[in-house]
Amino acid sequence: MAYYAQIVNDLVTEVIGVNDNVPNGAQFCHDLLGGEWAQTFIDTDGKNYAGLGYTYDAVNQNFIAPQPYPSWTLDSNDIWQPPVPQPPSPPQTHWNEELQKWIPSVP
Repeated sequence: MAYYAQIVNDLVTEVIGVNDNVPNGAQFCHDLLGGEWAQTFIDTDGKNYAGLGYTYDAVNQNFIAPQPYPSWTLDSNDIWQPPVPQPPSPPQTHWNEELQKWIPSVP
């Protein structure tokens, strides 16, 4: 199964699976459903699987998740990085944007 994301104004609006036997899946999706389609990959190093609301990076042919917090920056692999690295678990932590640090999660 190959997966394709529909792109509208650089945003993913739908992700569908297409049988591997279909040649040129993006064109198949366009012919069947209209619009622009790009292939997305579930487990390919250096590629992010598309999700609804993700942005399509046409230059790198990759997908960028919505920015989780204003202070996070995008790295060269299109992955959002916090200003402070997350400490190793345990304990479980979550990002506090106001304090700009990782704090322990309450169980």
